[in-house]
Amino acid sequence: MLSLDQVCVSFANSPVLRSLSLQLSAGQTLAVVGRNGAGKTTLLRSIMGLIPVISGQMHLGETNLLLSEPHHRTQLGIGYAPEDRVIFPTLSVQENLSLPCDILGLSPAAMRERMAHVLEVVPQLKPMLTRSGAALSGGQGKMVALGRALMVGSHLVLLDEPFQGLAPALALQYAQALGRLRATRPDLCVLMTESNGALLSDIPNQILTIERGSFI
Repeated sequence: MLSLDQVCVSFANSPVLRSLSLQLSAGQTLAVVGRNGAGKTTLLRSIMGLIPVISGQMHLGETNLLLSEPHHRTQLGIGYAPEDRVIFPTLSVQENLSLPCDILGLSPAAMRERMAHVLEVVPQLKPMLTRSGAALSGGQGKMVALGRALMVGSHLVLLDEPFQGLAPALALQYAQALGRLRATRPDLCVLMTESNGALLSDIPNQILTIERGSFI
């Protein structure tokens, strides 16, 4: 499903990703673990087209992602939950969840279907739907970011440091949501990053360790 071959990314002529290759099959959950600055966030941002790739190949199925504009990645079925959540404070939780579907021009019926699935996977969002994005705690924002990524991530979901800063109770709820996601969407690819591999438990099918932009 997702294939990266010898991907290189640099900032100001300094290598950040060094000939990175990975294969992510349909239904697989892959975790990339490494210290801060190892290249985890850069990896996800490059898949989303937010950072230019210097060399290498990147495909989602038969689609060459390097020939796809960044704003077209969601149209390809890629959902992204960034580390800093990026919740719009003036919108309600429901509006934050629906926003990417509005941009894609999905029908009301399709949006209702996707919303129902998200609320099945992340039931903690139900009582928060009418709440302002500005009224969310950091942990609640993480749950909303997960739900928003699932609204458009029909093929691939990218989760950047999902457990960072979560209280133990919320971390457990997040892990349970990922378990429900695997049960209800067995064909979905999930690529997640984490600084502390001990937080992942048995969530990923595979764990890769990244150091200085390379897998070790």
